[in-house]
Amino acid sequence: MKNWMGPLGVLVAAVLAWECLHLIVGEGSLASPSTTLVQLVSMVSTAEFWQNALETCWALICAFLISIAGGLALGIVLGINRFAGAVFEPIILNIYSLPKVTLYPLVLLIFGLGTAAKVAFGVMHGLIPILLFTMNAIRQMKPVYLRAALTMGLTPSQRVLRVVMPAIAAEISTGLRLSFSLTLLGVLIGEMFASQHGLGYLLTRAMNLGDTRTLMAIAVVLIAFALTCNAAFTSVHKRMHR
Repeated sequence: MKNWMGPLGVLVAAVLAWECLHLIVGEGSLASPSTTLVQLVSMVSTAEFWQNALETCWALICAFLISIAGGLALGIVLGINRFAGAVFEPIILNIYSLPKVTLYPLVLLIFGLGTAAKVAFGVMHGLIPILLFTMNAIRQMKPVYLRAALTMGLTPSQRVLRVVMPAIAAEISTGLRLSFSLTLLGVLIGEMFASQHGLGYLLTRAMNLGDTRTLMAIAVVLIAFALTCNAAFTSVHKRMHR
């Protein structure tokens, strides 16, 4: 019960702050919690909402899986090869510091409007965090592990699967949690700028129409989804560290 008191207190405080802000700025600028709840119930009962939600989930899954595969592969290569890692790490950090929205025309030119553009935006946000966490975790790994693997005559693939991955699993779980949040952000940005489907598209449409009730209802859905996924990743992370 005590574990729930903190989150519950934060939730109550957030709702009260929301209600106070609504009273200050008015319904035209910010829908009240009660109005948002009514709109949320109405919205989730429509087929349009679930079609767009599934579109977002599918793009998120694709982008996250690509980010995991690419980030782990590049991170392992750059982590094991110290010289390559030292050369490419500053380049990677400089690339990642670029505002991703500035690449919006290029993404549209290559992928067009649709799922591919959303996935590309998601990968652009989520791949590099996993890459950096993996690379740095291998650098901090005890050198005796790799020396022992070489002594036992393990092949490169066996060294990665049986030595490197188990040794850095806890650190990778932290990278996955951060990458998931950023991938979700990238997918939503892609839907807002380069798609005609998805929850990000519904957000943009609601903003253009000045529909604050729908805007807040979608925001509540996204916040609840992100917090749930983050709690799941946190649980996995704690188990990894144990």
